Amino acid sequence: MPPDAVPAYLARKKAEEFQTDIQDKLILCADTIVVLNDLILNKPANAEEAVGMLELLSGNSHRVITGVCLLDRGTYTTLTDIATVTFRKFTRSELDYYVSNQAPFDKAGSYGIQDWIGLTGIERIEGSYYTIMGLPTHLVYKMLEPYFLD
Repeated sequence: MPPDAVPAYLARKKAEEFQTDIQDKLILCADTIVVLNDLILNKPANAEEAVGMLELLSGNSHRVITGVCLLDRGTYTTLTDIATVTFRKFTRSELDYYVSNQAPFDKAGSYGIQDWIGLTGIERIEGSYYTIMGLPTHLVYKMLEPYFLD
C-alpha cells in the first residue's frame, strides 16, 4: 500500500475495534505517520532507533500524514491530510539531549512538533500544524459538521 494510504487504513482499523461495542455512538479515530521520501518512520523502539530517525530527518523535509476515520452506525468515513515539515540540521548532542529528555518513543518519526525539537528545529511547515500534532481539526470539523448544522 502506498504510504499516503496507510494512516487512513490504520485509523479505520482502530474504528473497526469499536463496531460491535458502541453501535449508537460516533467513533473518531486517527493515525499519523512520518514519511521521508517513501520510507515510513514509525515509533522508535529505543533511544538508538530514535536518534537514527532524527538523524535521517535532520536538515531535510518530510511529510506527516494523518488519517481520520469517523464511524457512525456501521458507516465509515475517512479523510487524510498531509503536511510537510522541514528541519534544520541538528547536532548529535542536540539529538541525544532530546531523546534523553523528551521521551519521543510514542511519536511517529521520534518527535513531537510541540516538543523542544519542534520549537527549536523546524524551519518551515507547509500545511496544518494540527495534522502534524496528530489530529487535523479542520478535517474533524468537516466530518462532524453534518451532525450539528441544520
